[in-house]
Amino acid sequence: MNKEQFDALNVFGRGEPNVNYAQYFIGESYLNPLAKTDNLFFANVTFEPSCRNNWHIHHADKNGGQVLICIAGEGWYQEEGKEAVSLKAGSVIVIPPNVKHWHGAKKDSWFSHIAVEVPGENASTEWCEKVTDEEYAKL
Repeated sequence: MNKEQFDALNVFGRGEPNVNYAQYFIGESYLNPLAKTDNLFFANVTFEPSCRNNWHIHHADKNGGQVLICIAGEGWYQEEGKEAVSLKAGSVIVIPPNVKHWHGAKKDSWFSHIAVEVPGENASTEWCEKVTDEEYAKL
């Protein structure tokens, strides 16, 4: 999916370059915060083709994790030790706490999902190693 097609479908918009988290991404990503309450944060995260975030873990002692609601383009989600899952508009991924994973765009498509941080006790995110070009090329 090219940028013009993607922009027409990405109803929440790309937002601004994701500079605060750029060190945890390969490629360019964009962040458009949508809503924040005392315990919930919703943001549209957009990935250029081949962009992906590092392996990471949403730690929590109780509850926690993350939900991804895919809204435009095509992408990947992968948990450590499992096969990657193909994502498209309408896909929903529920990521339990304490599970190492990554997500991002396919090599030939822009990709956007709404990320929801699930509240949890002692919640934190641990950013790990990059998804290498060799790992990514196997998809």
